[in-house]
Amino acid sequence: MAHSDITVGVLVGNPRPASRTATVALEVGRQVADAVGGRVGPVVDLAMHGGDVLDPDSATVQRDMELVSGVDTLIVVSPTYKATYTGLLKSFFDRFGFVSLDGVVAVPVMVGGAPHHAMAGEVHLRPLLVELGAVVPTRSLYVVDSELDHLTDTVSTWLSREGASLTNALRTAPA
Repeated sequence: MAHSDITVGVLVGNPRPASRTATVALEVGRQVADAVGGRVGPVVDLAMHGGDVLDPDSATVQRDMELVSGVDTLIVVSPTYKATYTGLLKSFFDRFGFVSLDGVVAVPVMVGGAPHHAMAGEVHLRPLLVELGAVVPTRSLYVVDSELDHLTDTVSTWLSREGASLTNALRTAPA
């Protein structure tokens, strides 16, 4: 696949609109797209759906499911609630079939108030993405609230460690 064809989707799992989680998600999406020579889009913010995520007939939620399952790379970002991802994100992914993200290269990202939940992305979010068929070639990124003032550097540092794995996975992912 040509670099310019790579789509980097962003999924925000925070129930609050205009959240810090969304800020982190967009920055990670931007930097990943730059690193792989792709473009950001679509961006799905689950806060816009609210209870519709639980409605099996919601056409808007169905459309967003199709959008996120059709990207090359999916940045999945959640705040840390009770040491794991949000119920909103779980409810959204509960609608997906077993391998709905087959061929999608996913990046788990979590945002939290303190570093003691730094493994939440590895322990909880990564297995969910793998269960849905995604390829997760990198370590998850955990952003502590205190890092938000220098978010660009935090993401850049993570990407300098994980970028080669991400690029290699995209190179070998089925088209």
